[in-house]
Amino acid sequence: MPARPRAPWPLVALFTAGYLAAYLLPTVVGRLSAGLGLSPAQAGAAGSTLLLCSASAGFTLASRVERHGPRALARLGLLLAIAGYGCAALAATVPWVVAGAAVGGFGSGTATAVAAAGIAAQRDPHRASTLGLLSVSATAGALYLTIPRLGGGHSLPFAAIALVAALVWPVTGRLEAAARRPGRAVRAELPPLPRPRAGLVLAVAVLCWSLAQNALWGVSGRIGLTQAGLSEVTVGAVFAVALGAGLLGVLGAGALGARLGRAVPIGAGTAVIAACIALSSSADGLASFATGEVLWNTFYPVVLSYVYGLAASLDPRGRWAVLVGSASSLGVACGPLAGSVLSERAGYPGMGLVLCALLLVIAVPMTAVALHTSGRPLVPGAIRRRGGAPAAVVAVTAGAATGLAPQVGAPEQQVTEVALPQVVPAARRFRLARPSSRG
Repeated sequence: MPARPRAPWPLVALFTAGYLAAYLLPTVVGRLSAGLGLSPAQAGAAGSTLLLCSASAGFTLASRVERHGPRALARLGLLLAIAGYGCAALAATVPWVVAGAAVGGFGSGTATAVAAAGIAAQRDPHRASTLGLLSVSATAGALYLTIPRLGGGHSLPFAAIALVAALVWPVTGRLEAAARRPGRAVRAELPPLPRPRAGLVLAVAVLCWSLAQNALWGVSGRIGLTQAGLSEVTVGAVFAVALGAGLLGVLGAGALGARLGRAVPIGAGTAVIAACIALSSSADGLASFATGEVLWNTFYPVVLSYVYGLAASLDPRGRWAVLVGSASSLGVACGPLAGSVLSERAGYPGMGLVLCALLLVIAVPMTAVALHTSGRPLVPGAIRRRGGAPAAVVAVTAGAATGLAPQVGAPEQQVTEVALPQVVPAARRFRLARPSSRG
């Protein structure tokens, strides 16, 4: 029985430190509005600035992680996060807070890019990404329960993110340093992105997918308070239960693994999320609001983990994983603004219908990419029948059983020739011997 691969805990910790700011964005925006006297639009713009800087770091570093080495970039990202968020926590004026959040956001994006590239290089990227989502969800949940008990103000969320980045710093020593060979051309180190069409389609689809999710998330509190008629305490309790359901969803995704492939969880899960968004946006009471929010937050991390696994399978160097993650951050940044505009013009139920239709349309290309790049497990002899090396690549990227297909890049086994005695039937020996007897 093969040994189970060890969990990449340094990458999981780095992923948690980089992705935590996006998970804490609602409380960051809310406390910026309450603590600094910003309007909701101004506070949302500050939060969007943080996430846009995070996304820009991912787009900038997508092809540079391997060149500069994960250890150096991870430490740079954590250092920027500690300095930026620390400055935002200590500052008392809006320009310094926004500047610190921007610097910290670039550091978060750098750490996330290094973690995504490392996770893509793992033997089981889906399991590694699931562990990362589970870790960041648990950390964010603990902070959501802890921060309100420590007082108000904008400082606490920023200080918490900076503290997590500082705690993760020691694990960067276990990341591999740059393994650049002297005299090797840069072009040889960084070959072109594989599967550019599938990767580009997936990145654009994930951008729209994340935008739709966070368009609702940005106005969910107002839906509960104004349309469903709930108190702030009740809405907070619903969100806490929904976050716990998200943890269960991550655990379920890890337990399910690759049993259903990637296309079914991504396509069917996105369809369920679309229905949940329509239900939550049209809620007129506690039952409908809580049902929509809890189910939505249950399926969201499940689909997201398979999307990250799909992006990781497109390029073992992790470049598509970084680009898709950055596209997701860009959608997260633009989502609250899109939700505010849609809700003002079409109302909350109309916004929900628009987002539901958008997700159903987006599910088609995402599922198509999963089907196109996953392939089927191969049976003995299928490599020869289906075209040799390309079929082997499809089998390996799909997570097929290692014993059924040759591993791409593995050294070839030596072939030993065995001499066997030639066995000739007696009748044939007689016929072969007759000409020689007449000669």
